[in-house]
Amino acid sequence: MPTIDEQVEILMSGAEYGDPEIKVNMAKELRERLIEAEKQGRPLRVYCGYDPRKPDLHLGHTITMRKLRQFQEFGHDVTFLIGTFTSLIGDPSDKDKARDQLTKDEVEENARTYAEQAFKILDRDLTRVRYNDEWLSTLDFADIIRLASNFTVQQFLVRENFKKRYDAGEPIYLHELFYGLMQGYDAVAQESDVQIGGQDQLFNILVAGRKLQGALGQKPQIAIIMGESLPGTDGDVKMSKSQGNHIPLLGEPWDMFGKVMSVPDKAMAIYHKLILGWGPVQLKELENGLASGALHPNEVKMRLAREIVSIFHSPDDAVAAQKRWDEVFRSHGGLPEDMPEETLHAEERIVDLLRRLNMVVSGKEAKRLIEQNGIRLDGEPVTDHFAVVTLDSLPAVLQVGKRKFVRLVAG
Repeated sequence: MPTIDEQVEILMSGAEYGDPEIKVNMAKELRERLIEAEKQGRPLRVYCGYDPRKPDLHLGHTITMRKLRQFQEFGHDVTFLIGTFTSLIGDPSDKDKARDQLTKDEVEENARTYAEQAFKILDRDLTRVRYNDEWLSTLDFADIIRLASNFTVQQFLVRENFKKRYDAGEPIYLHELFYGLMQGYDAVAQESDVQIGGQDQLFNILVAGRKLQGALGQKPQIAIIMGESLPGTDGDVKMSKSQGNHIPLLGEPWDMFGKVMSVPDKAMAIYHKLILGWGPVQLKELENGLASGALHPNEVKMRLAREIVSIFHSPDDAVAAQKRWDEVFRSHGGLPEDMPEETLHAEERIVDLLRRLNMVVSGKEAKRLIEQNGIRLDGEPVTDHFAVVTLDSLPAVLQVGKRKFVRLVAG
């Protein structure tokens, strides 16, 4: 087992707070908490929360999961918290407008597979899975008033996203202020020693969580705020489901492979660092190899795609995904050999067909793709939202983007 000082160095790696003094203080508190826990013969209670606003987690979420895994490997008590109650509102931390509110049924459906996705990184046997409606749904109005009395409106309005909206005269809804309050109470309910999160969670963890714990007689948790965010498939903006630039963990292996291959070359280093865990020496060798021409960017990216698919699916899936990629992008025909086949018995609207075959998540997405010439039937762009596939036009290949294909045949 590493010494306490070695644990602190590893566990604080990658953490950033925008203020060096805060990082020094957090490292000091972590060291003290580790010493205290060792004397008491108990592990630290560590958690990170994930709101099921959508049904799938993505590669960006795995950064905090890997930090949780480090705590697991040192023998600490790790909780994967699913925000079944906080997600009813949605985190406003990095949003320039209020999120749509979800229903309880929508949240429960989205949360159904979260734990299984998390076990791609976390040790199933060492992970505690909890849902925050367990304690948040039991609070009454008097409880909310007592909790809210620990904060001022000014504390929330100085947050960058709220300040921008306030200065621009854009609405800030009262329920949005409750999100930080609820997440702070998550720390209280679990009596947490450590909470992990991204930069957008700095206020919720470092201010709301610690302040509520102190006010309610608990020792304030250590905040470990991960400094770097994974860029999405555009290579610039933070990976986000709302931005549509994410690589979902539930995606098909070939789709995951293709999306990694679409990431710009400039983002290769940070993907190796944050997803594969490469250190400074390996990253420098990568940088030098690319600069000298000893490494070809496309081959580096292909190796990265294989490794990522192997991690979240299997090595065999990675081989099959690359084969499909080669068939589509390196062969003359441009169509995969193992394309699924669908039999039609009557004419059907293309939008309805895409939804039925789960090639799009909604009719809205299908219409957007049609407007962007992202849907093709036998190689020709579909331009009409009301276009239908007739039986006498079959067989034909329906294609969505560059990676989704189905061969349509008449029944």
